Order: sequence, then C-alpha cells, then structure tokens
Amino acid sequence: MSTPQLVVHRDKELMAQAAAARLITKIVDAQASRGHASVVLTGGRNGNGLLAALAASPARDAVDWSRLELWWGDERYLPEGDPERNDTQARAALLDAVPLDPARVHPMPASDGPYGADVDAAAEAYAAELAKAAGPENHSSVPSFDVLLLGVGPDTHVASLFPELPAVRETERTVVGVHGAPKPPPTRVSLTLPAIRSAREVWLLAAGEDKARAAAIALSGAGEVQAPAAGAYGRRRTLWLLDSAAAADLPRSLYPPASP
Repeated sequence: MSTPQLVVHRDKELMAQAAAARLITKIVDAQASRGHASVVLTGGRNGNGLLAALAASPARDAVDWSRLELWWGDERYLPEGDPERNDTQARAALLDAVPLDPARVHPMPASDGPYGADVDAAAEAYAAELAKAAGPENHSSVPSFDVLLLGVGPDTHVASLFPELPAVRETERTVVGVHGAPKPPPTRVSLTLPAIRSAREVWLLAAGEDKARAAAIALSGAGEVQAPAAGAYGRRRTLWLLDSAAAADLPRSLYPPASP
C-alpha cells in the first residue's frame, strides 16, 4: 500500500493538461524500459478531460501508440457505440485520433454483445481476458498496469464501486457486474478494489466544488466500504490530482501547491 501524494492545480483545465503531460512521460518511460506500457482508462468529465488534453498535446507523438495496452476500470452496460459508454467517449476524445493497435485495446463488453443482458457473464469474460494478459511476473490474475486512472465521484465512488454496495466489498473477483447503481445507468461492469490495487500506480482525478467533500472524506482515513476512493491505491504510488476547488476542504499542510 502506498501513501497518497497530492498535487493541486489552479483549475480543471490546468489539471487536465498537467495530468496529460504526466501520463505521456509515464508511458514513454515504461515503453523505453520494457518495450510496452499499459494504462487503465476512466470515464467522466475528468477522465475525458485528460484524454482531450492528451489529444491536443504536441508531446503526444512521443508515445508509440502501437505498443500501448488500454483497459477500462468500469463501463456502463449499454449497447456498443452508445454515447454514454466510457469507451465511446474515450474514442471521441482521443483514441480515434492516434494509431493504436486494435488488438491492444480492451473495451468492456456491451449489452448487445455475446452476453446479452447477463452483466455477470460479461464481467466474468473481462476477468478472463485480464487473466490471459497477466504474465507470471505479475503474481496476480490481472496485469501490473503502469497507470490506473480513476475519477472520484461526489459520493466518493471510484470506477463503479459505490459506497456500501456489494461490489466494493468484493475481495476475490477482479471484475464484477454491478446491479442497482445509484447513478444511472444502474447496470455496470467494474474492476474491484483487488484489481485496482494490482496497478503500479493509481491516479485519482477530482476537479470541481462538488468533489471537495469526497476528497476530504477519502483522505481523512475513512473506510473503503463507506468511501471507496479511500481503498484505491497503487503498489508503488497513489497520486491524487486535484484542482483548487476539489482541494478546498483539505488542510493546506496536506499538499504543496503545484501551480499558482
């Protein structure tokens, strides 16, 4: 378990740009050392904002996109191409504009796919795909992701792990079907906390006044069942990337300012 580190930026635009630059550096370094890199994407306004900033960055061409493995932390269980799906939004923000290897892009199943309405079967299939990609060096049934991105919800949820619901209590499975999520749509697929914690680095994104209370709760020692964001951490590093509005309820002593 790594101790959370905080970086606070002036506003959400600067946060997105800085996070994109940080992610480019991490991917390039991983590719230089191992020949490839793996990243887990997140949806929501902050996740998509990061991808849009990456798409606009002149440094994006430093990445060898053909050697980047992409996964998702969660997905809304909707038909393929639905505008509310995280992978649809990611493609619009960045993925369709860069030369990825389609075999290295791993979207979660859609509700009109081979599993139909059976979201639990879809979750099992994604878990199997992760297990197949995990090598002996990972010592786990999921790969050792270089960076796993998570948006933080106003209720402290991350991925589709909501406070007090069964998915956040899961300790064995790596992927679960989520039923009755309090945020629409109610049916989703999500990585679990054990899968999230397999990542080398976990980056949590929070911007806006509506995230201030969630950040304060998660970073104050709350339990992960009540505040799932508190249970999201990487093996080597846990990084909270916030704007000043989301950090408003945190004591200044907790973080150094990253920018004016």
